[in-house]
Amino acid sequence: QVQLVESGGGLVQAGGSLRLSCAASGRTFSNYAMGWFRQAPGKEREFVAAISWSGGSTYYADSVKGRFTISRDNAKNTVYLRMNSLKPEDTAVYYCAATAAVSSEIVVVTTSGYDYWGQGTQVTVSS
Repeated sequence: QVQLVESGGGLVQAGGSLRLSCAASGRTFSNYAMGWFRQAPGKEREFVAAISWSGGSTYYADSVKGRFTISRDNAKNTVYLRMNSLKPEDTAVYYCAATAAVSSEIVVVTTSGYDYWGQGTQVTVSS
């Protein structure tokens, strides 16, 4: 089992910033590709950002490119999502996900590609 626990969500005004954290426990973290997804009410779960197990490769959805930054600290078993210039349309529950990867540079960008999910953390951006 791999357990993922997100934190750092909350209420922020448009233009503000938040940093989400995802703490992993259980089996080894360092060999897992990681990702962030979000889901707004009544909508499909949407890809946000992904990072390879080495941290050397990242990939972002067009909607967040230039505003969000994904990073990881394998020594702390933690992945982060720094969100800047937040917009009301960023309002959603944000989920952390993990999957075992056979290459240190692989990024995974689909929900079906992930095996483990956190419980989510709510991000609300007011206008």
